[in-house]
Amino acid sequence: MVGLSIGEKHFIQGGIAQDLRSDGRKRLTTRPIYVETGVISQANGSARVRMGATDVIASVKAELGRPNALQPDKGKVVVNVDCSPTAAPMFEGRGGEELSAELSVALQRCLLGGKSGSGAGIDLSSLVVVEGKICWDLYIDGLVVSSDGNLLDALGAAIKAALSNTGIPKVNVAAGASGDEQPEVDVSDEEFLQFDTSRVPVIVTLTKVGRHYIVDATSEEESQMCLAVSISINRQGHICGLAKRGGAGLDPSIILDMISVAKTVSEQLINTLDSHIAAAEAGEEES
Repeated sequence: MVGLSIGEKHFIQGGIAQDLRSDGRKRLTTRPIYVETGVISQANGSARVRMGATDVIASVKAELGRPNALQPDKGKVVVNVDCSPTAAPMFEGRGGEELSAELSVALQRCLLGGKSGSGAGIDLSSLVVVEGKICWDLYIDGLVVSSDGNLLDALGAAIKAALSNTGIPKVNVAAGASGDEQPEVDVSDEEFLQFDTSRVPVIVTLTKVGRHYIVDATSEEESQMCLAVSISINRQGHICGLAKRGGAGLDPSIILDMISVAKTVSEQLINTLDSHIAAAEAGEEES
């Protein structure tokens, strides 16, 4: 928890009320974003994202598995986050474990619309190799290297960048398997299919401080929040998931207003992130 004096708290709250935050940003302005792709050679895809002093890494590992019996036409995605104890003092011991679990669940909800995968921003059907028998399981791991607020949005951006960097090996299925027989497959070491990220969302967290919402909150600003609502929105403007923390219940009209604000912010964030991802990929190919 960030320790602030009464004067510092009033300064932060007063600045937000006047639409001039401590670092000079307006309420709905994000910090500059830095993207690097291909940072983990052993992964199928990876990326590092920095938003201010918040620094996170995401990696994607693809493994062949068997579809869930209840969803034979879909692959599986598992999200796990680890908060490095060196990132912040509060991450040591159980504090880091609890936050890691909270972030993992929130990311699963924002990217996949919950455990069922309904409303998923990631197309799970594209991960099927043989319906009911073979699919790709994507293991998405996030690591918090340094924390200065807005971890969920930064991790969401890193996952989107890592998925853009992900190549799924081409699979050739041998003919002849029938019934319950498991088909034989040949996984290519040379041919890879680019993962489709056209519907993968970004996450916009609206943090309520006093009577106002801000985006991309710093740790100091988060320490003064009443509540925070994270909304994942893709380029098509579809809401893929929603997560809330802190505070009591919200009036439906307030949620609708937050979604409207988040949609506006997400358009600019997606354009900025996509251009940074393209530049990072181009730089990676040149090196």
